[in-house]
Amino acid sequence: MTTIPDTMRVSVLHDIEDIALEQRPVPRPGPHDVLIRVSAVGTCGSDTHYYEHGRIGGFVVEKPLVLGHEAAGVVVACGSDVTRLEPGRRVSMEPGVPCFVCEQCRAGRYNLCPRMRFFATPPVDGAFSEYVVLHEQFAHPVPDSLSDEASGLVEPLSVGVWASRKARVGPGSRVLVNGAGPIGLVATQCARAFGATEVVVTDVNAQRLRLAAELGATSTVNVADTALRDAGHEPDVLIECSGVRAATADAIRTIARAGRVVLVGMGGDEMTLPVAHVQTFEIELTGTFRYANTWPTAIDLAASGAVDLDRLVTHHFGLDEVEQALTVAQRDATAVKSVVHPQR
Repeated sequence: MTTIPDTMRVSVLHDIEDIALEQRPVPRPGPHDVLIRVSAVGTCGSDTHYYEHGRIGGFVVEKPLVLGHEAAGVVVACGSDVTRLEPGRRVSMEPGVPCFVCEQCRAGRYNLCPRMRFFATPPVDGAFSEYVVLHEQFAHPVPDSLSDEASGLVEPLSVGVWASRKARVGPGSRVLVNGAGPIGLVATQCARAFGATEVVVTDVNAQRLRLAAELGATSTVNVADTALRDAGHEPDVLIECSGVRAATADAIRTIARAGRVVLVGMGGDEMTLPVAHVQTFEIELTGTFRYANTWPTAIDLAASGAVDLDRLVTHHFGLDEVEQALTVAQRDATAVKSVVHPQR
């Protein structure tokens, strides 16, 4: 039996570029919650943005906040009404718990729940801690073949799964993935797993493009050297992961008639779109916000080897090194995904 301590270490963001390690009481699970001993937490661009700017759009850090939402761990205790899980079960954490009863939740679009409580989105604390509590419905069992790191990175993989679903990627699809960051790299693998026969990836980072090719891209375009319009591709799907306004507009102009554009990357509140191309080619354009009902598919893709999540991990840190984990890309051009191990 696992002994549960009274207190735990937590990495807390107090202000812009001000993170400190603290001791806090270990939380107690409610009736439908499980207590999870956190084993791995990936760092996300949103974590870094909160660290550097203290806000993302309308989400503002107004009091001390625990960052981290790409998390995995082991269930160590269960609330009185939990029926799906038991202590000792390894789980990947879906970090957003909706209200379950609003119009969006009842329609199955729980990612759009206006009362969503999402890890590391103010004022809800995240997973850069030794223990967290989570509703049992959002703690998803993972097979032993999946590493702790990969189990945490099921979260960004779910973004890729959701993007491919929104774009209706299927056998024979020709897909353009704009941006070869972590989300672009999982979107690339998802598109191939969903049946796309052509997946072109763009970026300005040659090392990221090489990794994209290793992970399944059929071709790559370094747009620092070659204008996308001159690359000779006419995809029917754009999965936009760069968040760069000019790059987004350039990519949309290459999309074939009746094509589909899914905006994943967040680069700003507004951007200029090539409206004439969108209208005359009858291009469908949609945004994405997180995901819904993606975890079973994402876990299966990772466990089967169709998607390689471990290949994305380039750096490891302890809980007392969260600041270094959030800023490693400023010091190391080879950084792709950093993972924090709270138990170290």
